Amino acid sequence: MSIMRSVLLAGAESAWLREKATRTGFVRRSVTRFMPGETIEDALEACRRQQADRHGGTLLTRLGENVTNPAEAEAVTAHYLDAMDRIAALGLDTHPSVKLTQLGLDLGLEACERNLRQLVARAEARSSMIWIDMESSKYVDATIGLFRRLREGSTAVGLCLQAYLRRTPADLEALRPLAPAIRFVKGAYKEPADIVLPRKADVDEQFFRLSSRMLEPGLPEGTFLGIGTHDPALIARLRAVVAERGVTPSSYEVAMLYGIQRPLQARLRAEGVPLRVLVAYGEYWFPWYMRRLAERPANVLFVVKNLVAG
Repeated sequence: MSIMRSVLLAGAESAWLREKATRTGFVRRSVTRFMPGETIEDALEACRRQQADRHGGTLLTRLGENVTNPAEAEAVTAHYLDAMDRIAALGLDTHPSVKLTQLGLDLGLEACERNLRQLVARAEARSSMIWIDMESSKYVDATIGLFRRLREGSTAVGLCLQAYLRRTPADLEALRPLAPAIRFVKGAYKEPADIVLPRKADVDEQFFRLSSRMLEPGLPEGTFLGIGTHDPALIARLRAVVAERGVTPSSYEVAMLYGIQRPLQARLRAEGVPLRVLVAYGEYWFPWYMRRLAERPANVLFVVKNLVAG
């Protein structure tokens, strides 16, 4: 892992830096590159514009994590239930993407599962889908366990897996018989060196191998792949696999962040590649923002220069 990436990931966990940076005008302005605003209304309007411009479907995520108050976890659940009703009323092709620690995972599996089941049931009723985001490594077992239990009874739930974790190939093999919906990302948490792949090239190669496994012929019906990357070379390699194996467009999609690689997004849409853009919103954006910068270290010098100047 590069020094710059390590510094950014450490910064994402710094309460002092969060307090200082969120009061800095430049940081607040620059974060709008990645998110349209802090409110659900801002996010839904961005989703509506995406769809009106035929830019493909969207994912919707309210930023925040590690809720430790049961009432707050229930409030987050109610927020997403309401969001799904509003999405349906607007006729949007938008799927919520949630963090289980927002739903009370730190309070215990039972409370979190109760909240998650409400969301999956509402997604089924709205002909939609709930995606479960993967968080830091200490939550992987619990997250996969909850996904497995809900996926066994519903196709309206998908799971994000991180390619930089050494364990992910084994996790995928254990899940494949379920006909899972899996979205791969590279991973953006600060983790011990013994559990993550150290080199970017290794992470990229593991991402490619994992995604290719989800594109193999003969997989159970309903298996679905989300390719969560902005890397043009990686996307091109996987598009070649899709073409070679005759994978149907309904079996996969490329997932990218709002505002990132816009020319590439436009080109993919023009070439008929299924695309879904993640729209984030909420007040607790700083850790998420720092992790997005860590994924694209070339932006760091520009951001730091302006932050110090501010």
